[in-house]
Amino acid sequence: MVLLRELLGETLRRRRRAQKRTLRDVSKQANVSLGYLSEIERGHKEPSSELLASVCGALQVRLSEVLAEVSREVAVHERGDESSQGRQVAVLPLPRDKAAPSKEVLEEAARRRRALSAAPASIAQVRSRHRRGEVTDSVVRAAA
Repeated sequence: MVLLRELLGETLRRRRRAQKRTLRDVSKQANVSLGYLSEIERGHKEPSSELLASVCGALQVRLSEVLAEVSREVAVHERGDESSQGRQVAVLPLPRDKAAPSKEVLEEAARRRRALSAAPASIAQVRSRHRRGEVTDSVVRAAA
C-alpha cells in the first residue's frame, strides 16, 4: 500500500534537490522548522494544506504541479507493481514548457537509457535507490 505522505515527501525532496537547495534554505523561506520539513520529505509527517502551499511557494513551484506529480505516482501504485515487475523504467524530468529539449537534457536522457540497459532494474529497485538518494531528479513512471 502506498502512503500519500511518502509520495508527497519524495516529490518535494526531488524538487528541492533539482534546484540544488538545502533543507535549511527552503525551511527558512517557507517559515517551517528544518526538522519538520525533513520529516515531511521522508514521509514521516503529513503537511497541512497551508504548510504545503508555503513549501511550494519557497520552491517556486505550483501546488498543482506537485499534486499532479503525486497523482501520477498514486496511479502507478493503483495499477499494481506486479504488472510492472521486470520492466525497465525511464527516469526523466518533466519539461517546463513545450520548447525543444536542451542539449543537456538530451545527453542526460541518453546517459540514463545507457545506464538502464546496462543494469536493468525493477520499478521497486529504482524507487528504493531514489529513497536512498542514489537516483536524483527522478520520477518513476510505469510504461504504458
